[in-house]
Amino acid sequence: MVNADIILFGQHVFTGLQDEPIQAAIAIKDNKMIKIGSKEDIMSFLGDQTKVYDFEEGLIIPGFHDFHMHIMMGSILQKDSAKLFDAASEEDAAKIVAEFAETRPNDDWIFGVGWDHTNWKNKVLPHKTTLDKYICDRPVLLFNAEVHYAWINSKAMEMIQLTKDTPDPEYGEIGKDENGELTGLLFEQAIGYASEHAYKLPKEKRVNLFQGFLNETKRLGITSVNDLYGAKIAPNPLDDLEIFKEFEREGLLTTRIHFSPELKMDVAAAKELQKNYQSDKLTFSGLKQFIDGVVTSHTAFLLDHYKDRPETKGGTTYPAETIKQLVKKADKEKFQIRFHAIGNGAVRLALDAFEEARNVNGERDARHVIEHVEVLHPDDVHRFKELNVIASFQPKHIELMESEAYTARISEKQQPLYYPIKTLVDTGAKIAFGTDFPVVPLNPMMGIYQAITRKDLTGKAWQESEGVTLAQALKYYTATPAFGSFREKELGTLEAGKIADIAVLNKNLFSISTEEILETEVKMTIMDGKIVYENPVVTTV
Repeated sequence: MVNADIILFGQHVFTGLQDEPIQAAIAIKDNKMIKIGSKEDIMSFLGDQTKVYDFEEGLIIPGFHDFHMHIMMGSILQKDSAKLFDAASEEDAAKIVAEFAETRPNDDWIFGVGWDHTNWKNKVLPHKTTLDKYICDRPVLLFNAEVHYAWINSKAMEMIQLTKDTPDPEYGEIGKDENGELTGLLFEQAIGYASEHAYKLPKEKRVNLFQGFLNETKRLGITSVNDLYGAKIAPNPLDDLEIFKEFEREGLLTTRIHFSPELKMDVAAAKELQKNYQSDKLTFSGLKQFIDGVVTSHTAFLLDHYKDRPETKGGTTYPAETIKQLVKKADKEKFQIRFHAIGNGAVRLALDAFEEARNVNGERDARHVIEHVEVLHPDDVHRFKELNVIASFQPKHIELMESEAYTARISEKQQPLYYPIKTLVDTGAKIAFGTDFPVVPLNPMMGIYQAITRKDLTGKAWQESEGVTLAQALKYYTATPAFGSFREKELGTLEAGKIADIAVLNKNLFSISTEEILETEVKMTIMDGKIVYENPVVTTV
């Protein structure tokens, strides 16, 4: 009989195969779960060197899998930026940045994240002059809450040589007032003018940031992530793949990374990445591209005009026909494609592109993905299931702002469904959860809570009927992301033969109040059959 390396006993084990936890024991050998059964079944795997842990309380679950995040950008903004989520005004945000800058005297650039003018009293976009009043000797780059537009000071403009004659990028805008003078705002891809300078960090700094990221993911029970690229607002991801690979070679990669670089017309570079990165801990996953922006900046692409700006429907990163051609070419090469699509027009265009590619290239198990799906038209609800497209939601986004930030902009005649999770669940469509880190924190408990309660920034339930059950939320944070990464045979549920990626929570989520979910912490994280985190150090029995 094989002796297990680790045995876990649990009164409450959520395998992901049922909707309720069961009493069970798990035997782990090397990096696999070799048996899940009763305590008596597992005792035969007990050896002299076996570590045994008995969790009478809490909940044993598959390791969390964050299906949508941005590793290096998130690491920079999490550790090295002013947090502006609670700023009550433009002036307040500038003061917070100035105070933060005093604590970072050696930083070349001052970063910030989280400001949101839709939550300020006057609801007006900020101006560079306010920032200049508080910090003028160093460049400042402040991302709004959705990380789709940014606010910079005059020093930053000087550093990046931005003038009123600098052309707007293909999908983006440099903010100007009625006189054509720069306001200090950069929208969408225009953020790249600043970020390409600001993100030039030495390798040692990036290594430290990545180690900090891994420390945080294992503390939160996150054993797998999907790192998505394709925007100039983030650091060049190809610079960091080698860092990730070094961690893997040294046995230090404690979270699996599935990465999706930018979808381009020329897929040669993608094929090279696919060939070079195919390990079980660091793997090429697919291709990602933006179709539109976000609602609050009127850059999300709608089917009809914005209520508060009737001259626009928003826009797309590329013409519709170009987007369709991109999809047909990549789909023909068997790549998975993931589209950022927030507005109902963008979601429909993504679905149209996937449908057209299927008609041209033939039906296959493509597992294409639409990210965000924040606004959906009822006519497109059933198309996700029909086309086998995964809907990737970030439930914590529901709490980013007041629901009026959407309802004041989108007319009811569009019959908008907002974050329509349950509506899509009921059709049988595949649903996956993530954070979009650094837009929201990494903690999965926040997303689970929001998926159930649907509370906006004010605490008001928003389209409450779209809430899901606890069991569903857990599956969408574990099993479906594994499926979306083509790894459902290895990851996502607790089953014999699968890789031992496991999280142990200090509370049984099924026996506590919904509010207590936010207080729940991880007691132990097992990744690849090894204990990578214990809080506190759990004694063996």
